Amino acid sequence: MDDKTRIELEAAAFRRLVAHLRERTEVQNIDLMNLAGFCRNCLSKWYRAAAGERGLALSDGEARQIVYGMPYEEWKAKHQKEATADQQKAFAKAPHDHG
Repeated sequence: MDDKTRIELEAAAFRRLVAHLRERTEVQNIDLMNLAGFCRNCLSKWYRAAAGERGLALSDGEARQIVYGMPYEEWKAKHQKEATADQQKAFAKAPHDHG
């Protein structure tokens, strides 16, 4: 496989992941962090870092909007729930990749 094709496939997989996360609003970021060690916010930070490595300035808010499909504050108001005590306890124990 040539590099161009590999990059196109990786980009398609990224777009599908973002679309999946946008559709699955019931899955809270804390659940993702506890199970996988990353969340939507981490993904947006990785996106912003990749842009920065290529000399493109992108704010946290702009990167989050790319991942969430809307401004972060709007997503939080519509979909984010208060973390339960069990979720918070698991979060405190789990390793996290904050980018």
